[in-house]
Amino acid sequence: MRLTLLSALFWFALDQISKWYVLYQLDLLTIGQMEILPPYLNFHMGWNTGINFGLLANDANATRWLLVALAFVISAWILWWSRRMQKRISMLSAGAIVGGAIANAFDRVIYGAVADFLNTSCCGFQNPYAFNIADIGVFVGAFGLLIFADTKNMTP
Repeated sequence: MRLTLLSALFWFALDQISKWYVLYQLDLLTIGQMEILPPYLNFHMGWNTGINFGLLANDANATRWLLVALAFVISAWILWWSRRMQKRISMLSAGAIVGGAIANAFDRVIYGAVADFLNTSCCGFQNPYAFNIADIGVFVGAFGLLIFADTKNMTP
């Protein structure tokens, strides 16, 4: 369980520190866009009041608190499940999901929306969406659990 919590703390801190640096030190809040390694990596400021790709963003206030609650419920379930995990990679993956989910929930509480700023494009494809480090943690964690989960311990 300790490894899961350390992984969650790592992803939470990495996300929040990166947002603080990009938003306030690089002043992306004011600038709005910054080319870092064009076209592969750019910073594009975005506020997501919904879920992925802005889905369910119509009633931002109701969605905000529903998604905060959902993040905590799912994180609690993953932490409970992780107590039975045997593989270190599974524990790290579970922590990545929890850390990313809690980091985005923290944004919703503080800002009213999730701060997204990473934008990647390649090979003639112009990606209109932005994401953040917490999203990467959730994706990496979900992929890790999908591939490396302790299958005999899948049921809670």
